[in-house]
Amino acid sequence: MIDVIIAGGGPTGMMLGAELRLHGVHVVVLERDLELTKVVRSMGLHARSIELMDQRGLLERFLENGKKYPVGGFFAGITKPSPELDSAHAYVLGIPQTITDRLLTEHAIEAGVDIRRGQELVGLSQDEGGVDVELADGTRLRARYLVGCDGGRSTVRKLLGIDFPGEPAQVETLLGEMELTADWDTVLPIMTEIRKTQLRFGIGPIGDGVYRVVVPAAGLSEDPRVLPTLDEVKTQLHALAGTDFGVHSPRWLSRFGDATRQAEHYRVGRAFLAGDAAHIHPPVGGQGLNLGIQDAVNLGWKLAAAVDGRAPENLLDTYETERHPVAAAVLNNTRAQMQLMALDSGSQAVRRLLTELMDFEEVNRYLTEKITATGIRYDFGEGHELLGRRMPDVELKQGHLYGLMHGGRGMLLDQTGRLSVDSWGDRVDHVVDVSEELDVPAMLLRPDGHVAWVGEDQRELEEALRRWFGEGEVL
Repeated sequence: MIDVIIAGGGPTGMMLGAELRLHGVHVVVLERDLELTKVVRSMGLHARSIELMDQRGLLERFLENGKKYPVGGFFAGITKPSPELDSAHAYVLGIPQTITDRLLTEHAIEAGVDIRRGQELVGLSQDEGGVDVELADGTRLRARYLVGCDGGRSTVRKLLGIDFPGEPAQVETLLGEMELTADWDTVLPIMTEIRKTQLRFGIGPIGDGVYRVVVPAAGLSEDPRVLPTLDEVKTQLHALAGTDFGVHSPRWLSRFGDATRQAEHYRVGRAFLAGDAAHIHPPVGGQGLNLGIQDAVNLGWKLAAAVDGRAPENLLDTYETERHPVAAAVLNNTRAQMQLMALDSGSQAVRRLLTELMDFEEVNRYLTEKITATGIRYDFGEGHELLGRRMPDVELKQGHLYGLMHGGRGMLLDQTGRLSVDSWGDRVDHVVDVSEELDVPAMLLRPDGHVAWVGEDQRELEEALRRWFGEGEVL
């Protein structure tokens, strides 16, 4: 029997597969498409996702393929200076989704994930012992658990009967990569003028004489899965700019809407949803891909513990209780951003007011933390102000914290040297070290980097260890 089947081989599925393999879980990824997509829907990684890449030893390969940008200006396109963030990676890493897909696929392969392309899930059933999956070619597979990472039109979600409430698309946007006959000096002033009122318009060079073009569609398509034509793009460019800039030779064309929906539940029995299968929203702020990667890191270690038979009671349920509110907050801020980008006088008045408010550092930082996901705090109950928050990459005497987290295990960071995790030594690392950036005696970190306990009492520590990592071994 397979331990975990993942339906969908995008960034969420590949990140989840690699996370599971850190714990020796047998993972099969089923991907309908034979090749990686050429469509670039996401253009970068935010601070929290960059931190996760650092925690898994992946950061250098991403930095080699991306470019750092300031974090300011990502909330509804309102340009403000970058606020101070509590992160060693307080920047946006500009990197096209095609490269992110490739890097995470390579990472999954290196970790030993079994990736099966051209395999489409069309049916499933489950019982107390596992999940049976049927593929389009008639093949049947059985696994202990199934995770649907198969996008906004998720087959897994539909087969599980999970409601997907929200709002349908109200507007659509065309995008693509293509060549122009017009020179950049001609394009730039026209684009700059249009973007004063229409933020869903943009043209930018991406290298080798190719430009990324984004333009509002004329209306809603009957079937959003039908790709736009170059003539559609030309027509809309003419409508807004009075010229089509001589666009030609498209590498790819696509369309996206502003539909906003969230799965009512992220789990039914032994089946889960993650990424776009669990939530869709407008792409403003560039949060979608990041949200899916963070879903994967939250779920991975918990599912691995369940496969290993060591998951504490209700551990798997914490995936939904933690991640559902996070996605709901993202849907809320994208709805707000879309309203702020609307052209009616009321929306523009609110935009002007918020622009003034963002001159206050606290407001600017608060909204930026929403976009970058650095302000998330899971509800672990009452306790220290760090409880439930992700731990920044503090400097220790023996190096930086994230460099010690590549194995995806829990960690006791102990500045006292008096505590012990011996009974959990197969799941939790004990790091005795000190940092000038920490004013707590010790803290327990989950594999996703969130603080699970703070203190110096051994009995309290053991309660936290049992809560998150199960019973310890008898030594």
